[in-house]
Amino acid sequence: MSQAETYLGWKVDFRNPPGEPAGLEPDSMHWKVYKNPVAMAVGGVAAVLLEFADARIRSGVWDHSIYKQDPIGRSKRTGTAAMVGVFGPKRAAERVIQGVTNMHTRVSGTTPKGEAYRALDPELLDWVSATAAYGFLTAYDTFVERVPEADKQRYYAEAAPGAKLYGVQTSPMSTADFFVMLDKLVHRFEAHPINEEFLGIIMSGAAAPDTPKYLSRAMARASVSLLPPIVRERLGLGPKYDFSAIDRVVVWTLGAYLNRKPISGSPPCEASLRIGLPANFLYQSAPKRTRLLADWRDKQPAVVASAHVQPAA
Repeated sequence: MSQAETYLGWKVDFRNPPGEPAGLEPDSMHWKVYKNPVAMAVGGVAAVLLEFADARIRSGVWDHSIYKQDPIGRSKRTGTAAMVGVFGPKRAAERVIQGVTNMHTRVSGTTPKGEAYRALDPELLDWVSATAAYGFLTAYDTFVERVPEADKQRYYAEAAPGAKLYGVQTSPMSTADFFVMLDKLVHRFEAHPINEEFLGIIMSGAAAPDTPKYLSRAMARASVSLLPPIVRERLGLGPKYDFSAIDRVVVWTLGAYLNRKPISGSPPCEASLRIGLPANFLYQSAPKRTRLLADWRDKQPAVVASAHVQPAA
């Protein structure tokens, strides 16, 4: 059964309308990475930590969203936006872009130390977009399967056109580019109770009540392990967040398993059905996916390249 999700009051049905393309082709790196719940969960938490490291972004989220009242709901909506951008019908993705941009126009203020910020500051938009790209890809590469360098560059290149629709001016074209951006901002990063509070929510299992608590803790520590050492040091995330060998086995085993296990009703399965591919398309062997894609493309009147939608901060 088709399962609609809601974002900013709009219902997004990943199954309908039949035939409407998504933001990216089904053989894109984003479809491959975003289908994996472990990569999305672990990478998403790492991205938030990288964003909250900067007081301007942290203050913007804290002062202008419902995060402090409903951190779980807010995080889930951000995840929905990411899924809509990659798997949702293009018209739904366009609504998400416009809605997020409209919200950002109203976000401005000052940090507790008196520094002015606004959400549409190109430096902040660039960094939020970059952390999402880095977080999801690095989590997939670390805890699901290794990604060749050429495919990593393809992933970053896919993200850039859609990021521009949000006002992003500079997108990383490689992991090395991400670290160049990091080097320019890291002097701003600082420890803050909000970071610990956020990790505490993740580790408690409140964000995923059906998940065993030991797994929630392992995945939170996995997210911290993705942070560059200088970031973890500046955020003051000490030994309680160390990622153990047992944690690694647990997270990697789950990531690899879910990479082969379609979840009925999930955005990747629904999107595949919507465009005319089997629900389990993304979970087939590489040769089978190639054959399915060849047959699918033979039936398409035209293939129109389109942009990827980055998740909102």
